[in-house]
Amino acid sequence: MARRSLRENLIEAGFQTIWNSGYAAAGVRDIVAAAGARPGSFTNHFASKEDFAGEVLERYFAYVSGLVENALARDGTPPIGRLRRYLDVITSKLETHDWAHGCMIGNLSLETAVHSERLRIRLVDIFERWRRPFAACIAEGQAAGEISRAFDPEDLADFLLSSWQGAMLRMKVERSPEPLERFKKIIFSTVLGRE
Repeated sequence: MARRSLRENLIEAGFQTIWNSGYAAAGVRDIVAAAGARPGSFTNHFASKEDFAGEVLERYFAYVSGLVENALARDGTPPIGRLRRYLDVITSKLETHDWAHGCMIGNLSLETAVHSERLRIRLVDIFERWRRPFAACIAEGQAAGEISRAFDPEDLADFLLSSWQGAMLRMKVERSPEPLERFKKIIFSTVLGRE
C-alpha cells in the first residue's frame, strides 16, 4: 500500500489543527509536528499559511459537497424534503462534536475575512459554488409549487446558507441544537413554504 505524501500529511494535520483550534491558533510548527514532519518542510509544499489554509478549505468543501450531493440527490424525495434532509444530516454531524465545532467555512469566514484578502476571495468562491445545488433544488421545488416563488432561487439559496451559518454560530455559543431546530422550523414555514 502506498504511503501518503508529506504534503497530504501536512494537509490532514492542518485540517485537524485548524478544525480544533482555529486559523490564528494553528501555528505552522504545530501543524508540522502533528504531521510528523521536519521543521522547514512546510515551506517546501506551501508558499504561505494563507495558501495552506486555502487548501484545507478546499478539502473541507469537498467533504461538504459530498454531503450536499447525497442529501439533494434526485431520488424521488420532493425538493423540500431533500433540503430538510441536508439540514438534518448536518445537525447529526454537529451533534457528534457536542455542538461545539460548527462549520469550518463559517468559522474561517469569521476569523480570516477581515485579515486576509486572499482567503476572503477564496471563501466568496466557495460560497458561490456551495449555493448552486441549493438554488437548483429550490428552483425545482418552485416549479412543482412546493416552494414559494416570491423570491429568486439564488437569493433563497444564499439566504438559506447564510442563515444556517448564523444558527450554527448560536449553536456553538449555546452548546445546544435549539438554534438549529428553531431555524429549520421557521425557514420551512416561511420563506421555503408554499405560496
